[in-house]
This record gives sequence, structure tokens and C-alpha cells, in this order.
Amino acid sequence: MYELRVNGEFSSAHSLRNYKGKCENLHGHNWKVEIVVSGESLDRIGLLIDFNILKKKLNIVLKILDHKNLNLIPFFKERNPSSENIAFFIYKKMEKILKIYPVKVQKVTVWENERQSASYYE
Repeated sequence: MYELRVNGEFSSAHSLRNYKGKCENLHGHNWKVEIVVSGESLDRIGLLIDFNILKKKLNIVLKILDHKNLNLIPFFKERNPSSENIAFFIYKKMEKILKIYPVKVQKVTVWENERQSASYYE
């Protein structure tokens, strides 16, 4: 198996409903995101998937979140926009976008700061 990782970033605001603490108030983060994909075979020039394609697809998803109040995005109307749910959201979007490529999304990790992250994988 081969494994590739690319990173991206976005800035957004959110508030955690029913948190009972300061994070229940609207606040923002400069999020860092890492996606890991894997596959069994390389193409004729020795690539699993071009890094540029992977970064471009990730940026399409991150654009949905960038400079937004995450609580107002339909996906987060019923789900808290926690780091865990953001990782899940990105994972599922990337899984759809990459289904035409010979890769499987393995994991998405989201950092809300340099000390804290959450990941989603199946």
C-alpha cells in the first residue's frame, strides 16, 4: 500500500451549543487540516495521485468552511461544529470528491490550534 498526506488550512468561527463554558460563545480558529489517502498501485509515471490534485480537491472542501460561521452551515445546524464533527465533514466530502481516483481516504485530522486535534477515520 502507498500513503499520501497533504495539509490545508481555513479560518472560521463557531460556538459549541450546550457546552457550558467559554466555547459556547462565538469564537474563531485558524484550523489546520491533514488528509491521508492510500492505494495499492501507482500510475504509469509512479504516482498514486498527484499531490496537486489532492491539494486542489482538499481546498474545494475547505473553501466551504473558510471565513464562515460554521454554525450556519447546513451540516452543522443539527451537529455541533466540534473538531470531531469538522473532521467527519471533511472526510465525507473528500470521500465523494475522490471516488473517481484510485485512492481511499484513510483519515482526516483537524487542529484548532497547535496543541489540540481531532481525527476521523473508518
